[in-house]
Amino acid sequence: MNQKIADRTRRTEWFLDARFGMFIHWGLYAIPARGEWVRSYERISVEDYEQYFREFDPVSFDPRAWAKTAKAAGMKYAVLTAKHHDGFCLFDSAFTDYKSTNTPYGKDIVKEYVEAFRAEGLKVGLYYSLLDWHHPDYPHYGDMHHPMRENEAFKEATHDFDRYLEYMHGQVRELLTNYGKIDIMWFDFSYGDMSCEKWKATELVNMARELQPHLIIDNRLEGSGEKSGTIKTQDPSVYAGDFACPEQMIPPAGITDDLGNSIPWEACITLNDIWGYDAHDHHYKSSRMVIRNLVECVSKNGNLILNVGPDAKGRFPREAVAVLEGVADWIRDNGESIYGCGIAEYPKPEWGRFTQKGNKLYAHIFEESINAICLPGMAGNVDRLRLLKDGSEIQLTEYWNVKEYPEDAFFFFNNKRCLSFPLPDDRDTVVEITLK
Repeated sequence: MNQKIADRTRRTEWFLDARFGMFIHWGLYAIPARGEWVRSYERISVEDYEQYFREFDPVSFDPRAWAKTAKAAGMKYAVLTAKHHDGFCLFDSAFTDYKSTNTPYGKDIVKEYVEAFRAEGLKVGLYYSLLDWHHPDYPHYGDMHHPMRENEAFKEATHDFDRYLEYMHGQVRELLTNYGKIDIMWFDFSYGDMSCEKWKATELVNMARELQPHLIIDNRLEGSGEKSGTIKTQDPSVYAGDFACPEQMIPPAGITDDLGNSIPWEACITLNDIWGYDAHDHHYKSSRMVIRNLVECVSKNGNLILNVGPDAKGRFPREAVAVLEGVADWIRDNGESIYGCGIAEYPKPEWGRFTQKGNKLYAHIFEESINAICLPGMAGNVDRLRLLKDGSEIQLTEYWNVKEYPEDAFFFFNNKRCLSFPLPDDRDTVVEITLK
């Protein structure tokens, strides 16, 4: 293992133990309430977007309530959008007037966020957009994503990109200097020729590591939601990142390097359909779906970071809170099967997933069975079985109709009636298997 990979392994140890985090996309776009890309999709000018800056005053913003909701749901870390693509800053930057301290709200939201989440014992991360649709030196006309990309009035405009990079690097330095220990820096995103050294990425990462050596960084200075970059090789670049971040999907077999070794990764998933608040998006995932997606990530040596988009008043949507409360109910009884767990030594079973930590194998049973639950290839390898929720004993069975399969172990949830349905928890029933 080379030194860069060894250093990455050391930095991400806590991250791989945590397994579950909260993403928070919030900014001016909560007011038009049509998602965080509203400026780009609707080609809104800086002048027309300014109305939201003059109006921003989230009177119900309570970062302590956010933190308590995240903690109760079993999340161990959070990442807040300090600056999204629209360029609006939720922190008191000396490099711009386009920030929350200059709105009617008048406060440094990043400061309030980091203090509240640290108080609940959560790790804190900051998202910073490499794009900036507000800055005059970020490319406008002809860019793939800029709101003015097709506006002929900007066709002959000139931009000093080095001046923009000085601004960008200066703001990252502020975020890693003014708010104490930051655990994650989440950059977003590279595209086309806007990647790697176009961002002066080596210089940026070296600065970040000098300021906060423990910091973990995502891979989007080099990669994107479409590709991982050199993090999957034996010689990752300086800016390859500490973890890959597939977006809105869970990789079919996790993420491994070119030798087949698992690398740190995190699936970033929205709780409904859109990252930023959308008043018309009520298509929320169920608690059951979130739980099963979390289990799937862990079973493939990955994390799940689940996004919530607060509204213009600073509140988590009620539907989001209800889903997270359902996750909280399950995680209270079954968190041992998530934290510090990873891929199992046994292959994926037909009825669900396995996660494992040491000699503890956790059977996550999603599907009911008309007969005994089969533990393939485990005959003679099981010391004991317990329902994780309450610690109650589950007995192995040698019922007459399973004797033809001597290499496998079997159990019923109801030994008296020889039944395995209904499941004790139809979201995910977890059985702790202590292996010999």
